[in-house]
Amino acid sequence: MKADKAVADLESFLAERGDYLLRTAVLLTGSREAGEDLLQSALERVLKRWATIEGNPEGYLRRTLYHLAADRWRQQAALGRQLRLLRPGAAVVDADPMADVDVRDSLVRLLMQLPKRQRAVIVARYWEQLSEAEAAEALSCSIGTVKSATARGLSRLRELSGSSGRGQEDAACLSKERMA
Repeated sequence: MKADKAVADLESFLAERGDYLLRTAVLLTGSREAGEDLLQSALERVLKRWATIEGNPEGYLRRTLYHLAADRWRQQAALGRQLRLLRPGAAVVDADPMADVDVRDSLVRLLMQLPKRQRAVIVARYWEQLSEAEAAEALSCSIGTVKSATARGLSRLRELSGSSGRGQEDAACLSKERMA
């Protein structure tokens, strides 16, 4: 019963303030589609706590929008740095969506050349962004196995891609990215 009331309250709130909130989300993201996604994500978070919000929930929802937008900006900036690692010396061109597809394709092809254990550890650590302990638990192995498989996997990826760079930045090319 409480859930129905919360949904009804949220629907009436959105009928009244939804257009303004969507406009804010569009301004934060730069496009209507991304703004709708941002607003949807914020609403999902706010709905969980809707019954506990005291007073006008618009401020809470706007703050959630801003925080989610800032998180996305940080992720996009990190992604830009990570994509450059795949092609040393080449600038990443955001205007060409096919370039993103090519980068993803080459990344998947490189990952498929790794042994299963190394591939699993690389995906868990850098794609899913699990800590060493979390990856070890998820893969049912020791932390030492995760560390060694990560080192060997990254080394092999460098060899396969022709990249001679070392360091943790090489691993960043595998960080979490949503394939649309």
